Amino acid sequence: MGSTESSTKKTVCIYSIFVSLNPAYAPAPETLRPALETLHPALWRAHQLGRSVETVLPSGFDALDAQLPGGGWPCRALTELLLAHPGVGEMRLLAPALARVSAPSQRPGEDVGERSVMLFDPPARPCAQALTQLGVDARQIVVVHGREGPRGSALRHLLPSADLLWALEQALRSAQIGAALAWLPERLGADALRRLQLAAQAHDGPVFLLRGIAARLKPSPAPLRLALHASPVPDEIVLHLLKRRGPPLAQALRLVLPSVLSAPSKARALERLVAAMPRPVAAARPSGQGRVTQGAQRGQDATSATPAAREPRWRVDPARLGTG
Repeated sequence: MGSTESSTKKTVCIYSIFVSLNPAYAPAPETLRPALETLHPALWRAHQLGRSVETVLPSGFDALDAQLPGGGWPCRALTELLLAHPGVGEMRLLAPALARVSAPSQRPGEDVGERSVMLFDPPARPCAQALTQLGVDARQIVVVHGREGPRGSALRHLLPSADLLWALEQALRSAQIGAALAWLPERLGADALRRLQLAAQAHDGPVFLLRGIAARLKPSPAPLRLALHASPVPDEIVLHLLKRRGPPLAQALRLVLPSVLSAPSKARALERLVAAMPRPVAAARPSGQGRVTQGAQRGQDATSATPAAREPRWRVDPARLGTG
């Protein structure tokens, strides 16, 4: 429709636009906008586990792989293991992954050979016999200490050694090793962690930083952080996932570790566990029941208690202790 005035020569046009509201012709919502998590591998929803941008290395524990993004230990990234104290089972936890790294490649047509595993400033000398029993090739283990040597590790729990951090960074940037484990102090600067994270991106393998449990309250650029605690049950470890690409895990994971103890040593550990358990408390007798004799006044119970009443309130499950 239009109207024209001769004096001013103005034209006004009115157009009508009709939009069909028929659902049959409306495009599907998923075709309008793709899912956000499909735009980039580094994106994930809060209720989902993030996809791994790089390759992963299976941990050897199905329950743990189910909770890790990508289904294993991340490569080209830092993984922090926060320990209550050294020797909670961290080496046995990492043994399946280290065995894969140190073993010859099984891919057809690829002759890579064994890859070394570097241990930076471990708190104790590695046991070659235990590593071999766990499937790790002890010949591929390389131990690196700071300028102070092995004795300096007693002081490096407070401050890191500059030459040790330099050696770790250079080893990661070289991309010539299979895996790296570094025992670092709690008082480690954020700039040093960022440098290690950047260096880990050039390393085609896992990088594990083992620190004290107090470091859980400090920020870290590592995309994966776990707290490890010893379990009173032999050959078991308790894991708390502190940080991952995905929703937090409220419950702790209990993993059964491969045993390196002999049968007599494991039996002694079970005996100490049973001895440390609290003893059952005798139930108080209701007032007015039973008759107290002279022997009862000397600490002897003269009431006719049934065998069921004298049973302890707890029992030791052999399957729980690993003997069943």
